[in-house]
Amino acid sequence: MTDFPKTPLNHVRRIAERGQYDTATIYPIIDEAKICHVGFSIDGQPYVIPTIHAREGDTLYLHGAKASRLLKHIEEGHPVCITITLLDGLVLARSVFHSSMNYRSAMIFGCGMVVEDEQAKLRALEVLTNHLAAGRWDDARKPTPKELNATTVVAISIESASAKIRVGPPSDDEEDYALPIWAGVLPLRQQALDLIPDPKLNDGIPVPEYLANK
Repeated sequence: MTDFPKTPLNHVRRIAERGQYDTATIYPIIDEAKICHVGFSIDGQPYVIPTIHAREGDTLYLHGAKASRLLKHIEEGHPVCITITLLDGLVLARSVFHSSMNYRSAMIFGCGMVVEDEQAKLRALEVLTNHLAAGRWDDARKPTPKELNATTVVAISIESASAKIRVGPPSDDEEDYALPIWAGVLPLRQQALDLIPDPKLNDGIPVPEYLANK
């Protein structure tokens, strides 16, 4: 287990006891999430963009069109802040003030670089594809040279990070526990539902095992 040093950049200040700084906690949050939000600033104007991500070791991959403002920002060497949140439940306290959510979140800081080498770029796209559905890369058509050229892939070194996690029941004021108000947790989870075949799917093509078992 590796800890990220606690610095003014990644230090969890609000309810600091919920902050965690070890990769054994942070990396599974990154890996479970299918989407992240990337924050960056251009000429003093902040932007936050949702996008697909995937992690390999201490590197986070992002990809998109060559014209992407976000990817150009990263290519120029500017730092970014990446956030990920997994919502685990609604915490319904007796008071509005103490109502909350159970969650696992991660905040990641780093700078990135464009992946130029073709084999390294294909490897990054493989990691991204399999993050969406493990096994899909081997099943799907690979990018053509034209498609590969139209795609920018950036590798962001995870230089600093922290997690913030809330679990458990509500924490009401002592005098509120006697109120005749239901309190507790409504657990939530992201669930894979039944597959919807493409209307143009050819007859006789079976569902891949990695999707059938979802």
